[in-house]
This record gives sequence, C-alpha cells and structure tokens, in this order.
Amino acid sequence: MKIVVCIKQVLDTAAEIQIQDDKIVSPGSPLIMNPYDEFAVEEAVCIKAALPESEVTVISLGPDSVKETLKRALAMGADRAIHISDPLFTGLDHSIVAKVLAKAIQKNSFDLVLCGRQAVDDDMAQTGPALAVLLDIPFVTVVTKIQFSENFETADITRQVEGGCETRKSMSLPFLVTCQKGLNEPRLPSLKGIMAAKKKEIQILSATDLELDAQFLDPKNNLLHPINLSLPPERKKGIILEGEDIAKQLATIIREEEKII
Repeated sequence: MKIVVCIKQVLDTAAEIQIQDDKIVSPGSPLIMNPYDEFAVEEAVCIKAALPESEVTVISLGPDSVKETLKRALAMGADRAIHISDPLFTGLDHSIVAKVLAKAIQKNSFDLVLCGRQAVDDDMAQTGPALAVLLDIPFVTVVTKIQFSENFETADITRQVEGGCETRKSMSLPFLVTCQKGLNEPRLPSLKGIMAAKKKEIQILSATDLELDAQFLDPKNNLLHPINLSLPPERKKGIILEGEDIAKQLATIIREEEKII
C-alpha cells in the first residue's frame, strides 16, 4: 500500500505570539509538527506494521525549517519525505496549497492519503477535503478509527460527530481521511529511528518540478484574503464579591457595568 501523509509545521501551541505587519510572530519559540498531523503519521506507521510491504511518504510545503518536521516524521517511521519549497509558494491560501499538494502527490501512485483534522495555527480544516476533491477520491473527516479488511482493500471508518460517532462501512481504496485525537497515541521517535532518519534523503520539489508557473501561484489568485489580524482583547480581572448582599452586588454589576439586563 502506498500511503501519503500531508503534514504542516506550526508554532508550538504554548508559544507567546505577537502581531507584526499583520503577521503572527513569536521570536525564539520552537516550531513543531501540527499535533493533528502526528496522529496521521502514527496511523500510517501502524498500517505499515500490519502490512510490511507498505510505503509511507510524508510531504510538506514551507520554508527550509520544514525539513526538521519532516525528519521527525522519518524518525517516527516514515520511509520517504518530500519538501515542496519555492519562494513562489509564499502567501498562498488553502485552495492553492491543496492544488500544489495534489500536483506533488499525483507524480506517484497512491492508495491512501492521511491528513490532520486541521492546523492549530489557523483552524481552517480546508486543505484535506480540498485535496481529496482535486485527487478525485472520496474522503472522511474527523476520523477516530480505521479498521481495514483482511486483504486491506476496504476499510470501516469511524468519524466523530456531535454527541457520538458514525461509521462508514467497506470504503474502497483509494481514499483520504483527516485524523482526529483518539485515533491513536503518537509515538516519540526512538534513538534508532532518529539515527535512521539521518540516512534518509528529503526530496525537494520546486514550482518548476511541479510545472507550476508564477501566474498560477500569484497570491492575487487566493480565494481568501486576510483583511485584518489582531490579538483578542485582554480579559478584565476577576471580581471577588464578599459580604451578606452578594446577590445585590452581582445584580448591580450585571445591570450597570455589563449592561446585560
């Protein structure tokens, strides 16, 4: 089975961020693999363990720093890594990113595409479904379980829904899923895995390699154009009410200060 895992490098969720020139910055904070993408990599490695002839390829679009995230995926057990890198890829929205990823994936055969549910930096959850449409394959989002048949030609896929879950039975390959927390428990790379990852080559694909021109990749073609970016307002300090007339104090605050009633 040929498995492709799409991953993204994001800021650590614990990082303190700032807004500069309508961009999020966090000097000195580490960049990590998107947490939801870790579930996708782990699932791919688990499938390979059950079907040893499988090949796991991880793919990511971004600057040079993305190589560190790709190396982590290789250390977790992926076989190959593809880094899509070109100055022309800067400033693209999710629709064009999905088109670039589709171009890269279509250069080779594939049976299964795994993505994270969403990226924790923008929470858009758009790239996975858009990629499936471009690849012309069915997809299931927010997946918490993948149970393959004995011949690994079909799978029962369970996805999270409000108040419970639902299962799609006997879904035939190829297909795409976006992975949710609960699907598995991502492993920490072992020393053996880290050493093995150093020997694995990261293939670099440019816009030219993917036969994409500057006109197509012009950010003016984005379907999504940010208008403004700002931090949320600071929260007011909490108020501790004391005394025998707490209810009266609370009613006064709600009516006169918060203007709720």
